[in-house]
Amino acid sequence: MEISYWIVAALLAALYLYAGGRKVLQSRERLQPMMGWVDTVPMPLVRSIGILEILGAAGLVLPPLTGIAPLLAVAAAIGLVLVQVGGIVVHLRRGEVRLIGLNVVLLVAAAAAAWLGTVWL
Repeated sequence: MEISYWIVAALLAALYLYAGGRKVLQSRERLQPMMGWVDTVPMPLVRSIGILEILGAAGLVLPPLTGIAPLLAVAAAIGLVLVQVGGIVVHLRRGEVRLIGLNVVLLVAAAAAAWLGTVWL
């Protein structure tokens, strides 16, 4: 179960570190082709989501790696589930039902990481 956690957590952490970093560092114009929703959301909120994604990525990896408060990995995974729920809601409100596939996959992966992270409890 621990190996499964590390596989899921590493993939999620890499993806969220990349996506969160883009949201934090890039302008609205650079984000818009890949993330159409940024044109309807204030940039401080986009930046906040990026920061949450980066913190979630760190939370998936660092606590179990260091052995300090490994329960935080489960909390980080649950937080990333909530980020994806928010993403699904935004897409559905914009009428972009066909775009929620990635959000659903990431939600399921984060939920799996939360469940697999219970190995440290």
